[in-house]
Amino acid sequence: MASHRLISVVIPVFDERDSLEELVGEVLPVMRAIGAPFEVIFVDDGSRDGGDLVLADLARRHDEIRVVRLRSNFGKGAALTAGFREARGEVVITIDADLQDDPAEIPRLLAALDDGADLVSGWKQQRNDPWNKTVPSRVFNGVARRASGVDLHDLNCGFKAYRADVVRALAIPGEMYRFIPVIAASEGFRVAEVPVNHRARRHGRSKYGFERYLRGLLDLITISFVGRYRHRPMHFFGGMGLLLFLAGVGISVYLTIVKILGQAIGGRPLLILGVLLIVVGIQLFTIGLVSELIQRGRMRSEDDEATSRIERVIRG
Repeated sequence: MASHRLISVVIPVFDERDSLEELVGEVLPVMRAIGAPFEVIFVDDGSRDGGDLVLADLARRHDEIRVVRLRSNFGKGAALTAGFREARGEVVITIDADLQDDPAEIPRLLAALDDGADLVSGWKQQRNDPWNKTVPSRVFNGVARRASGVDLHDLNCGFKAYRADVVRALAIPGEMYRFIPVIAASEGFRVAEVPVNHRARRHGRSKYGFERYLRGLLDLITISFVGRYRHRPMHFFGGMGLLLFLAGVGISVYLTIVKILGQAIGGRPLLILGVLLIVVGIQLFTIGLVSELIQRGRMRSEDDEATSRIERVIRG
């Protein structure tokens, strides 16, 4: 493990006041024992329980801690993006603030990076959560693994290690943060997984319900589509449009021949279908062309949006 590299620990926070002191008491000794320079960046995603005061106090007491406060509760994806922008390390660790992730596992994640991975995701092999969270999570991860082609058991785990090149290349719109390994793999980065210790929740309650998995399945469809066609949307929309257009033209040619032979075609549903296929085919082809133009500006606009959400940065 290279001891000279700076390690950034990014911790998104939303209403976790009771966990913060204890979490710092675990993270700092682990990082100091590693022997590398480090920084701990808390991203306060608009907490309303007074956690911002606790974080400000922690930043004053510990030089390694910085706090980024967002203007409102934008969600975990926005918090991670803000933390990635603030991180200066060659390696970035993300860990949740609810104390269920064990900071003692950080050296294992770093060791996996040293073995050649660009992104290492934790796997909560023995998960200490109620069945109504573990069962849907296993189903979701199984579907996501097959649909995305990324062989990970636990996409939902927030305990991860990244090389800096990965976090600089990633854009995390909305709730897509759970698919960071899929996005990274689609960018050509090497993704690995290591089992990590998972602990029972000590304070508060989970902020995610079953609807999270329903939204996640929709996001999975989006990610799978974007991963395949992001840089070539014309291949999808144009291909579909051309197929429908040719089918419509084929129907129209057939009906033209029928008309020439003296049969009436004005009342045939096939005539409406042929015209519809031609129109829809042209529309899809046009969408492909427009998509090719607008996808180039997407990354820059998301980067600017992440910057505008930061209210202030508290430095120790």
